[in-house]
Amino acid sequence: MEPMARLGVGIGWRPEIADAVERLPGLDWVEVVAENICPGHLPESLLRLRERGVAVVPHGVSLGLGGADRPDPQKLAALAERAVALGAPLVTEHIAFVRTASPVLEAGHLLPVPRTWDALDVLCENVRIAQDALPVPLALENIAALLSWPDEELTEAQFLTELVGRTGVRLLIDVANLHTNRVNRGEDPLAVLDALPPQSLAYVHVAGGVERDGVWHDTHAHPVPPQVLGILSELRARTDPPGVLLERDDDFPPEAELAGELDAIRGALAAAPVPSGPPARSAAGAAPGAAGAVSVPAGARARLTVRQAALLSALVAGTPVPEGFDGQRVRVQARALVAKRAGVVRKMAPELPEILGGLPAYRAAFQEYARNRPMTAGYRRDALDFAEHLLIQGLPRDAAARRRLTAWWRERSGARPPGLGTQLLDRLLDRLHNLRRPRSSGRSRSRTGTGSLSRAHAPAPDTAVQVERAERVGSAVGRAGA
Repeated sequence: MEPMARLGVGIGWRPEIADAVERLPGLDWVEVVAENICPGHLPESLLRLRERGVAVVPHGVSLGLGGADRPDPQKLAALAERAVALGAPLVTEHIAFVRTASPVLEAGHLLPVPRTWDALDVLCENVRIAQDALPVPLALENIAALLSWPDEELTEAQFLTELVGRTGVRLLIDVANLHTNRVNRGEDPLAVLDALPPQSLAYVHVAGGVERDGVWHDTHAHPVPPQVLGILSELRARTDPPGVLLERDDDFPPEAELAGELDAIRGALAAAPVPSGPPARSAAGAAPGAAGAVSVPAGARARLTVRQAALLSALVAGTPVPEGFDGQRVRVQARALVAKRAGVVRKMAPELPEILGGLPAYRAAFQEYARNRPMTAGYRRDALDFAEHLLIQGLPRDAAARRRLTAWWRERSGARPPGLGTQLLDRLLDRLHNLRRPRSSGRSRSRTGTGSLSRAHAPAPDTAVQVERAERVGSAVGRAGA
């Protein structure tokens, strides 16, 4: 395996901080979420950065290479297209599963792969398929997780070392995720660092988070804590990372704070002792990255399908928790997934909370919708399905708000929403109600979408606080795009 080209110190490019990113001093490169850009219409900010010689790396979040099924050829082609459009030196993804095909379920989230020989065999074949389809090298990221699989057969260090040895894939080591797994799963980050084949390292992620009730939430919305910078220094003492990147996805601070966090990363790298000596050999005794033949034993994919489907169904469809899992952790993860869905749909369709009478009403309605309705496609489809669900139920009760929601649905779906007859009947009854209401009443019926839905669906004050708190950290429990 040839050493990686130097990347330097960079930051995750996000539209909300695009202007600030362009002004950051000493910026060497940026990373962009691959699914959030269109190759034929790259943002002007990215184009300007490229013209300055700033490297741009696409970071995928939807391949699900750790899933039981082979990777989707269309998703692979889309990632390859973005790599070419950006002139990227490599592309990155995650060691995670995000969906199941039987039944068809979407997590909308990065979920941990069981560290078993079956899962490793499947992952390695999926990685080889992806490598053959991509025009540049592939690197895979370790994820943050709240859940631990029962009956695991390998440690994280062994799993990563075997993966590199069999496929030659490079690693994107997220030191914030190592800290998260130390708190949530009791795993030693130094044991992972000690076992890594140094030449396999593509680059490093650094991010912030917060601890609540003994659980570390990898929010990407808080400052990088000293513990994470300490793990970065430990990594630097073992090898010289080709690149280090700061991730920030929400609650973006002022530009000066972003610059200060980059300076803190540079300081952690500079403070660590410089490693010396030849590259370490992998635990299996092979030269780092020496890829061997990859084959999946008969039945491995089927066995993994059953296990992943049982877990994902418990998380998103309310089925019983599979045997051996921590039921409380599964319930925490399930609530976080619903909160994340609500938050992402709200960002993609900001009109919905306004139509429904505000955030408390929106959150309560979405929780009721999502409780036993797993996501089977992407978030755009989820937003349409949510609106459709409300209309079928004759909601919102306020006629004006219901008309606005119907118009919103039609504009985006290109079809008539189900239950139109019910909606017409509701509208007629609403008009009759207005005709029967005494004119002397000093109250007028709301026509702004803040009427009866707000009263009927707004949660109690304590519940509203809990829902808002869950939405803030929901995307952090093994976030998608970590």
